[in-house]
Amino acid sequence: MMKVLVVGASGVLGRNVIPLLVREGYEVTGITRSVEKVGILRSLGSHPVVCNVYDMPRLYNVVRESNPDVIISFLTDLPDDMKLINEFAPLNNKIRREGTANLIRVSKDIGVSRIYMESVAWKLNGDSGRAVDEMESIVKEANGVVLRYGRLYGEGTYYVNEIPPPPRVRIDKAALMTVEAL
Repeated sequence: MMKVLVVGASGVLGRNVIPLLVREGYEVTGITRSVEKVGILRSLGSHPVVCNVYDMPRLYNVVRESNPDVIISFLTDLPDDMKLINEFAPLNNKIRREGTANLIRVSKDIGVSRIYMESVAWKLNGDSGRAVDEMESIVKEANGVVLRYGRLYGEGTYYVNEIPPPPRVRIDKAALMTVEAL
């Protein structure tokens, strides 16, 4: 049975990908920063683990103990309310840069050779655009795969009752394509 570590597992993509992985027979460990979200991850069929990607000793332990064949990262630091997205940009840029670098460093050191990283399929401006470029470079240098998603819409996204501008992808389709990429 292939083992998959999903980082950012309690986000909208993680919550949609985990049940598909479990259904396909993967053993899934899901990382969340929030103790409150452990129950959600367990109910989806994953082995939930609380870990912050900025805590390197803990991250090393979690990756080592889960012993994954594959890591899928949905690392973001986004607000629940889309109106606050600009206020969260510095946090999201930090996790794209530092969180990704930490995850890649740990995966290399432990010997996980397959890593998939969420990104966006449109050009962001300013520091957010630079953060995406840096994140993608880090992943590519590690021979990882960058999964560029359009604006997500559907249940649990910012666009529940409307269709966002292109590029866009329905959340269930994005989850299915992620699993198929493995």
